[in-house]
Amino acid sequence: MFFKPRFSTKNYARRGFRLRGNSLITLFVFFLIGLFLHYGGRTKPVVAFWNDFRQIIGLGRSRSDREGSNPYKAPEPKSDEATDDRRGGQSNESEASDNNSSSPSEASSGNQRFDFEKQVDFLLPVSKANGELIRHEGYTLSYRNQYKDAEWVAYPLLAYETTGDADRKNEQFKPDPAVEDGTALPFDYTRSGYDRGHLAPAADFKFSQRMMRETFFMSNITPQVPEFNRGIWGDLENQIRSWARRDKGVYVVTGPVLKPGLSTIGKSTEVSVPEKFYKVILYCNKPDIRMVGFLMTNEGSNKSLKEFVVPVDLIEQLTGLDFFPKIPDDLEQKLESKSREEVVDEWFDN
Repeated sequence: MFFKPRFSTKNYARRGFRLRGNSLITLFVFFLIGLFLHYGGRTKPVVAFWNDFRQIIGLGRSRSDREGSNPYKAPEPKSDEATDDRRGGQSNESEASDNNSSSPSEASSGNQRFDFEKQVDFLLPVSKANGELIRHEGYTLSYRNQYKDAEWVAYPLLAYETTGDADRKNEQFKPDPAVEDGTALPFDYTRSGYDRGHLAPAADFKFSQRMMRETFFMSNITPQVPEFNRGIWGDLENQIRSWARRDKGVYVVTGPVLKPGLSTIGKSTEVSVPEKFYKVILYCNKPDIRMVGFLMTNEGSNKSLKEFVVPVDLIEQLTGLDFFPKIPDDLEQKLESKSREEVVDEWFDN
């Protein structure tokens, strides 16, 4: 004897709540939108969730995530609120490679120094503009508030400073607390289409985590086209480090060509986007001395670095700067007016 229900289970199943494929997709889309809104419009946590979800269902991580992180880009600030503090702050994490607490001596290269090298602030340019002089442990810069860019960054680069275990992986861009009127903020660059380009490269300070951390102050950062920053500009930075190792040390001055009317980016401040960048490198080992200047357009290029060598006089005309003004005038004029061919032979063929 079988019990026969008074109602039809078949009809009940038909009328019950049942999600179809399209409904599931719609709910998932709304869930992602909710995540995006929950994180204040920041896509990074949403992308992280999506990659985890792909792994769970067996699709693997997205292609961009598999290719690894961009070595020219430090992590985004953990929150906009934390990085909006213009007074900044120092990390308390342990210092890799910082066994020496004192800054390196410019004489520790072993090269014989000229008398003019021994003068205070020998390597600092003289500017026609009234930039704010900012001194950090690893480098000195002149900050132009109207552009929210440094007009120059200067530092000696010794051979041992380019090696070590300091790592940029966990460093974050941050406002420079030393700048009186404040710098740009890290998120001024977010989704702008430009990289946060270093003037003093992080890799020039691999011997000290503390000094590498200084290079992530926004006073040392400027908008650079990604193909430029990660391409020809990075090639030039590598070349200069190889010269520093070969010659036991060089002086480096680098910066953008600033002028009125540049385009700008920024959400909290207007940051000028330079059209050109320069580097001026000086080698001294008495009685030998040589100087080279590079001028590059803020765009990708496949040209040889030699093609960007220009007389330092030209860079001075464009920037209004006087590089290494404490070199005797006759010697300075000789160094700065050499032809490209002479300079290329001196630097690239040695």
